[in-house]
Parts: sequence; structure tokens; C-alpha cells
Amino acid sequence: MLVLALLSACAAADAPTAAASSDTTGVFAQYLVGRFALDQSDPQTAAAQFLQARASRPDDTELLQQAFIAALTAGRPEAAELARQLPDSQPAQLLLGAIQARAGHWQAAEQHFRALPHQGLAQLLQPLLIAWAQQGAGHTDAALATIHPYLDGQRFRGVYALHSALIADQAGRMTDAARLYRLAVSEYGTTNLRLAQIVASWQARQGQPGAAQKTLAAMAADAPELSISLPALLSAVTRPPVANAIDGIAESYLALAAALNQQDAGQFAMLLLHLALELRPDFTPARLLAADILDSQHLTEKARQTLAQVRGDDTLIGVVRLHRATESERLGHVDDATRDLRKLAQDYPASPLPAMREGDLLRSKQRFAEAITAYDRAIARISQPMEQDWLVFYDRAICYERAHQWAKAEADFKHALSLAPDQPYVLNYLGYSWADMGQHLHQAREMIEKAIQHRPNDGAIVDSLGWVMLRQGDIDDAVRTLERAVELEPEDPAINGHLGDAYWAAGRKLEATYQWRRALTFNPEPADAVKLEAKLQGSKPISVVSGQ
Repeated sequence: MLVLALLSACAAADAPTAAASSDTTGVFAQYLVGRFALDQSDPQTAAAQFLQARASRPDDTELLQQAFIAALTAGRPEAAELARQLPDSQPAQLLLGAIQARAGHWQAAEQHFRALPHQGLAQLLQPLLIAWAQQGAGHTDAALATIHPYLDGQRFRGVYALHSALIADQAGRMTDAARLYRLAVSEYGTTNLRLAQIVASWQARQGQPGAAQKTLAAMAADAPELSISLPALLSAVTRPPVANAIDGIAESYLALAAALNQQDAGQFAMLLLHLALELRPDFTPARLLAADILDSQHLTEKARQTLAQVRGDDTLIGVVRLHRATESERLGHVDDATRDLRKLAQDYPASPLPAMREGDLLRSKQRFAEAITAYDRAIARISQPMEQDWLVFYDRAICYERAHQWAKAEADFKHALSLAPDQPYVLNYLGYSWADMGQHLHQAREMIEKAIQHRPNDGAIVDSLGWVMLRQGDIDDAVRTLERAVELEPEDPAINGHLGDAYWAAGRKLEATYQWRRALTFNPEPADAVKLEAKLQGSKPISVVSGQ
């Protein structure tokens, strides 16, 4: 339901009008190039193509819609003029309302927001925008009254409560703001970055610095990447995160963009984020979300360009720099990423995150000895390991195991479990490793079964259970379990190979050879491919260790 209205406003027909589509060297070619550019998140090229096509076909409504969307996304001035020709387009009304708000014409802005159809996305967004326009005009009572009906029984009650709290906060109505902030925190359930920033600011400004610190620390514990910016966030905590109604409208766009992104509607989320950044160019949370969406669409260079505009003194610059290093690595600039992470480690001497990211990068390149050194530097910065620090010991353990230093790997796996006893990935990796070596099979099985309780549909963990069953001589259960693992991960070479081993142990040799050949088609690691070939040549596939 969230995207239905924008779908009708943004989706184009298959082509321009029939007359235009017959011109394969003119309008139709420009249309196709524009559509391709828009799909590739290149709105500048798309806008240029659609605008050229409109010069030839000014009455074509499809070209008008596409030109507007491209111009809006590209931030081109033509977007405003095109919007005025689209009275039924939700994005057009949103843009025109934002333009009026930025000019301080609050009544005109409210009229544009009221012109939005009261359905789909607009049904959620419209009351927030109207309320902020009313607050911008100084009508706090009207603004709170606009949102009030949405505080009862709505799916997005937390969003409405938070914006009501922000409006009351700006108006100096502290009792109302306190009540509404409490409601927002209760309704959200989990603390995200923006909620934590806003609530912590309120707490600090109310003379509760300890509560503000606790709020931000809880946010960093849930999202460890943000911990690098925790000191900067604390230093700026008394600054109101939403200073005026313009900022409030931008917050509304961000809230709905986040909801759309969770429903895999990234294209429409990006439209809202562009609107938010038009109003508030320094809105770094919006830039981070936009970069995440672009990364998910494999548009890494665009993501990097989006974050390049964040100022060096921004409270979230540490998080942004971590993202930039990741994007450099994805673009193949491994040395640049490594250099950036080491500079980041120098600039943030208390944070283990840059060294952890460097270790992750080197591990992904199978440079295990270098990765271990990076993880060593990260661990040296953790004075007292807590539950959330299990990951760095787990990652270093994997590198030790791949570097054939099992004693050190085993120690790190056990340390990780001492910090997070129910962590399914650690339970699985250690249990599988023991099973693979024919050691501690009973304990390994218990650990893997515990991991499955947390992740019952994880094909890799189900595979581990089947593997330890096979090592114990429980062949029938092993076959059934590994067959389910293959159903969950049908193209995993290791899992298909293990099922072949189980079939062989069960005397089903024809099926075993089929599975081994099938595993070879899924590009296994070179060492695993050699083992599969050896099995097909008649080598004994596995030693069953009964009774352990």
C-alpha cells in the first residue's frame, strides 16, 4: 500500500505515443536512453534525454512524467516548472510544497500538501507535512491537532508520536513533548540512529546527561558501526536535531523513505531522500540511507559520490569514512581502502572498528596473516571485552583456521562463545570444525543443534548437523538432514558434496557420484574441487567415527 500512489505517479508506459515511437532515431531513441539512464541511477543523462524528447513532443504526458522524475532526482531547476504541469502527481506536489516551505510561504506549502491524494503513501505522509507547514506558520495547536488522530491505533504510531513531540519541543511545550517522546520510544521498540539522536538531545536539554549517554550507547550497541561516532554525538547532544519546520519536513521524508526501503521500494525511497536533501543538504542520516540503497543496487560509485558531500566536521563523519573505505574496496581500490582505514584508526585511537574493517577486507582477499595482524590491533583497543565484541574474536579465529593454526583458532572460537554463548555462527563454525576433524563429536553435535534452534532455516548450519551425524555413523539421519540442507542451499558446492558423501555411506553410490559431479558445477574452491575429483576416481570419501 505504501508505494501504490507513487507507482501510479512515477511508472511510465512502455513507450511514448505511437507516433513518437515510430521515430527510432529521434524521440523514441531519446526515451530509451533516458529510461536506461534512470534505471542506472544516472538522472543527469536521463533528464537531458527526456527534456530533449519533450522539445519534439511537448504534449506527450509520459515524456512529461519521466522528464519530471529525472529532473527531480538530478536536482535540476526544470523540475519545478515540470511539476506545475502535473497537478495529479504526488512527487510534483511534494516538490512544490517543499519549494514554498523553503521560501517561507507556509500557507501555500500547506495547500500543496493538502492537494495530495489521501491514499497510499500520501495517507501516511500527508498529516506530517501539513502539521509541519502549520508549525512553520506558528500554529502549534493546529499542527498537533492535525497529527493527533493518527496517534491511536496506527501502524506508524511511533513516527506520528515522534513528530508530535518534535513540534511540541520546538514550541516549548515541555510537558506534552515529554509525554510524546515517551510514547515514540515505546512504539518504536528498537532504537535507530535518528530516534536515538532526537531522544538523547531531549534528555540532555532537560538536564539528564546520563540518560542521554545511555540512549546513544544503546544505539551503538545495536549498531556497532555507529560506535565510532559516539563521542562526537555526545559532544553535540545538546544541539536540537530538528531546529525548525524545514528540518521537520525533511525528517518526514526520511522516516517514510526508511519505511519504503524496508519494503524493497528503493526507487521511491530515493525520491523522498532527494526531496529531504533539497531542503536540508547537510542531513547526513539521509545521505547514509541513500548510499545504502545505491550500494544495494550495485551503484557503488554513486553511493560514494553521495557521501563525498558530507563535511569533515559532521558528527557522523567517522561512520561516513567507514562507508567510503568499504566502497573503495568494492570498486577494486584495495590499497586505497586499506590506507583510508589506517588513517581512520589514527584519527579515532579509541575505536577498534577501522582495524576490524581492515581485517575483514584482508580476510575477504584471503590474506589471512595480514588480517590476523589487523584483528590483533583491533583487539588491543578493547580494554574489557563485552558481549558485542564476540565478532572480532570469531573473525580472527576464522583467519587462524584458514592459516592452519588450529590451536589459536580454537582458543578464539571459545573466547567468542564465552562472550556470546548463544551465537549461532560461532557454535556452528566450531562444531563443524570439530566434526570435520573427528573430534568431540558429541559436544559438536550439541553445539550445532543449539545453533539450529536460533537459525532453523540456515542451510550452512543444517549442513553442519548432517555432517556431524555422518561422522558419528548416524547415516540415515545424516542423509535426511543433508537433503534438507541442499533444499535450502541448492547451489552450494560443499553441501552438495556432503550429501554425496552421505549417499555413498548409505550404499547409494550412483546418487553419490551424481551429487559430487553436481557439486563440481558450482565452482567449488580449488582444494575442494581436487577432493571431489578424487572421490569420483574411487577414493574413500569419509571416515565414519562411530560412538564419539
